[in-house]
Amino acid sequence: MSSEPMNQAGSPAAPHPAARALVIVDVQNDFCEGGSLAVAGGSVVATAIAEDLLARRASYSVVVATQDWHIDPGSHFSETPDFVEAWPVHCVAGSDGAALHPNLAPAVHLVDAAFRKGRFAAAYSGFEGRLALAGAGDDDESGPLLGDWLRDQGITAVDVVGIAADHCVRATALDARKLGFNTTVITPLTASVNPANNAAVFAELRAAGVTVLSLG
Repeated sequence: MSSEPMNQAGSPAAPHPAARALVIVDVQNDFCEGGSLAVAGGSVVATAIAEDLLARRASYSVVVATQDWHIDPGSHFSETPDFVEAWPVHCVAGSDGAALHPNLAPAVHLVDAAFRKGRFAAAYSGFEGRLALAGAGDDDESGPLLGDWLRDQGITAVDVVGIAADHCVRATALDARKLGFNTTVITPLTASVNPANNAAVFAELRAAGVTVLSLG
């Protein structure tokens, strides 16, 4: 007799997929065209993520969004930025620039939770973010960290998309692997500060055990 589970019609039931999360990294106004630290193609990526999420929400147990949420991140902000460690002022907590980009709006109701990072530090990785609690102040850091929250949801695998592939997406994916999650970066659903860096960034991710996926 087959050991496969059977559905009521007597046919083998579809196997349960791994508990997978979609992590949408920093698709915020300041990182898209017109923002203070705009990444070329950011608004197009926001649209593509929304469309993909609407089509594939059933693929995920949970969907989360991360946000830069800066109050006083020290030398991360600079009037003379080097665009490596120091950057123009961006994503100030509670500002319009820190809000999720409106091109995500068609699918934002499918996002289960938001995690905010960088109140008092640079915080490139989404796994430095803490759950945004309803009614909490901008400086509240009492929510659980993203990694702890995902484990509590039974998540074992994550897909990472968003902005920017060569900075916060990269850092988020590397931390996901360090924390033991099976990790995939869906490259067409990302935008880069410097696309010329993509080959090196994607090679680094693969070397760390991250799957670098093209939808094409």
